Amino acid sequence: MNELDLAKYKRLMKLSSSSKALLFDVDGTLANNIWAHKAAYVETAAEYGVQLDDDLIDETAGWPTVAVAQEITRRYQVEFDIQQFSKRKSAVFIEKYIHETQPIDFVRQVLLDNVGIKKIGVVSGGTRSTLNITLDVIGVSGKYEVLVCAGDTEKGKPSPDPFLLCARLLDTSPEDCFVFEDGDPGVAGAVAAGMSWVRIDQL
Repeated sequence: MNELDLAKYKRLMKLSSSSKALLFDVDGTLANNIWAHKAAYVETAAEYGVQLDDDLIDETAGWPTVAVAQEITRRYQVEFDIQQFSKRKSAVFIEKYIHETQPIDFVRQVLLDNVGIKKIGVVSGGTRSTLNITLDVIGVSGKYEVLVCAGDTEKGKPSPDPFLLCARLLDTSPEDCFVFEDGDPGVAGAVAAGMSWVRIDQL
């Protein structure tokens, strides 16, 4: 880690020190891959005749892919099968980009250094199959107890439901959980769940 990342790591360790459980988002938080998701969305949208402004992906950070697809149909006033779009986007991401994913070291190190010390959960709007590959690529497979992903709750982020489910599965009260996020929807979900949180992109 460089000096700046080391300082961020130390700050994250201090901020989360009193919490019993750590809940990590993946894309943009543990994994430096938002650029790749944007590219996969733009490429997939083009196949549907949509010239997608990838700022939409920043706005919807943490949303399940089907929800993002629904938002694309609304904003661009087009009709397509959002389930098919989601499957195609995931396929493009896995085929072309997923193995280029790099960890965000100062966040990953917080997770690794708390294994066996605190309860660790992963809360993401991604699909389980894609997340399992991403978590393996960045070297954290088997380092967490719970993975909550798209479809595990009726509502995804910014609903608190994914965070509350993770807390229940970790047998930890919400107020004892600390959430690591990089987007407004995830932070909104953490706040609504009554959990402490940090935006790792705003340190």
